[in-house]
Amino acid sequence: MRLSKIAILAVKGASPSIVKKLAEAIGVSEASVYRFINDNDDNLTKAAALKIIESETGLTRDQILEEGEPAATAK
Repeated sequence: MRLSKIAILAVKGASPSIVKKLAEAIGVSEASVYRFINDNDDNLTKAAALKIIESETGLTRDQILEEGEPAATAK
């Protein structure tokens, strides 16, 4: 699973506080969250991260997730 393009754009367009919340939820630095967003890393598909993305963007889980490998690891 990976984030959909809509979800990536929504997270990038949301307030900077979403990055801080995501960092706390998945136990990484804010810089790592920015990297995860740019790489569409599967760390953003963890339950805690999805809950924050849902609440901060108003997107449903079906809108947030799509099938496939994260872009950074796709072959």
